[in-house]
Amino acid sequence: MDNKATLTDIVKNDYQEKTILDLKINTKKIGIASDHRGYKLKQKLTIYLNRKGYTVIDYGCDSESSHDYPEYGFKLGEAVRDLKVDKGIAICGSGIGISIACNKVKNVRCAKVSNVKEAKYTRLDNDANIVALNGDMPLYKAKDIVDVFLKTNFSNEERHKRRIEMVNNYKC
Repeated sequence: MDNKATLTDIVKNDYQEKTILDLKINTKKIGIASDHRGYKLKQKLTIYLNRKGYTVIDYGCDSESSHDYPEYGFKLGEAVRDLKVDKGIAICGSGIGISIACNKVKNVRCAKVSNVKEAKYTRLDNDANIVALNGDMPLYKAKDIVDVFLKTNFSNEERHKRRIEMVNNYKC
């Protein structure tokens, strides 16, 4: 059984002296999308983020009836690509399908994560701009992951910038 813990209890940055909660990041407009299996978690995270002062733009779906995750992954990816939102949150049954769809959009780096450490390093090393979650994840865990994802800055280290450029410049 998972024990609930505060974000401060869970995450201490090993690259900064402050905890994630102490960081002041200007990411305020967040896009969110899901399929039917992620709908409930999407609704709960939207309320949570609104209460924290974020503007949340919902790119669908709008119910628990069957929906195709690619449609919503593409919409969210395009919004991130076009700078309509600062970051994105994508949710489907496993988190994997919608992450694949998001990553089809040029300049989107969507990472399917399962814990706060992965959320931290996908921002720090990969400058991911969308995080993908599985729809069955407990709300407290999803909140922790989203908090870390939204508040962690890209390291801007040359080796990481070089690797991102390699991915961006790959031609099929």
